[in-house]
Order: sequence, then C-alpha cells, then structure tokens
Amino acid sequence: MDRAGRWRPPQPSGQCSVNILPPSGRRCGQDGSGSLWCPLMTTPPYQQYPQGVSDKSKVVAGILGILLGSFGAGRFYTGHTKIAVAQLLVSLFTCFIGGIWGFIDGILILVNGGTDAQGRPLRD
Repeated sequence: MDRAGRWRPPQPSGQCSVNILPPSGRRCGQDGSGSLWCPLMTTPPYQQYPQGVSDKSKVVAGILGILLGSFGAGRFYTGHTKIAVAQLLVSLFTCFIGGIWGFIDGILILVNGGTDAQGRPLRD
C-alpha cells in the first residue's frame, strides 16, 4: 500500500526477508494498515524425525520381509533395490524355496534393526 491507500506490487530489493512471527502488537495475518499477509509455512505437514534416523520403520520392514520376503518387499521398502531384486530372482529361480531368505531377513530386521538405503538406522 502506498501513502494514498492504493495497493502497489512490491518492488524487488535484491534481498529476501522472511516473517516467521507477526510484529508485536499485531494479530497474525495483518500488518499495521490492516491488510492481510500470509506468513511462510515453517513446519512441513509431516512428522520430523531426529537427525540420523531413517523415516522408515523397522517394524514395517520386518513384517513386509516376513510376509512378502519372496518378492523382496522389505528391502524395496527400505530402498535396497539391488538386494530386493536378488531376493525376487532367487525366489523365482528356486520355485519360491528361496523365499526363506526374505523370511529370515524380515526376522533379523525386527530383532536387530537395519538401515535404509542412505545408511541411517531404521526407526522403532
């Protein structure tokens, strides 16, 4: 808004400024002239996990490994695509007898935990 009360588009200044909290004495969503403004969204709509811990669950990875280990589902879930494809191929070439590998892998993930494709430990 200019001094006459007319709206003018903001002019680029070459610098970025972010208003996270409204100025003191004002309600969120209004500046001094009463016009509305939208603050920058500071938190994503999904849950944040501690630094160094995967967003994948070891319980989900273990259950997928036990139930669908023949198809490499637990390893696909954690991002280990090469191991998952190997589990799938071994199961296909051995008429699903090789599915024991995925079953045991799922149990080991539940008991010992595991890592995701970036090497971070799976969350509980």
